[in-house]
Amino acid sequence: MKKRFSVFMKPHEKSSETDAPKRSVSDSKRVEKKNTRKDPLLQLVSLQKATGCWMLDEDLAAVLGKTKEEVEKAKPGEVKQEVWTTILALIWLHSFKTDKKAEWELLSMKAASWLNDQNASRVPECVAAGNTLLDSSVRKEDLGI
Repeated sequence: MKKRFSVFMKPHEKSSETDAPKRSVSDSKRVEKKNTRKDPLLQLVSLQKATGCWMLDEDLAAVLGKTKEEVEKAKPGEVKQEVWTTILALIWLHSFKTDKKAEWELLSMKAASWLNDQNASRVPECVAAGNTLLDSSVRKEDLGI
């Protein structure tokens, strides 16, 4: 039985087992970021806050297929931004990712729970405005709110 003592070998003499290219942490993050950008569902998942809500930024607007300005302009009156964007995220999931519901169902329940805890007024108006913005027809009840 032949043992390898690569510790004692010079760098050019090491076995091919150690010749594999090493990936740095930044390489892994770059690959992860690239994959997230390609899949809108993963992007949306990564943007959800620990509380269950979503905050409006350019990335969320891009997932929705809109600009940040378009999303802001469509927001009904005196509604908190987080409530509005969370409703939009739920509408998007229920409209465009029904085929992957098993993957996002718990995430959706967390968001709906957060929304219910907000005791937000004008939720039906937000759902109607969100449906108009996203060209959808999701009912408030379907969102769990």
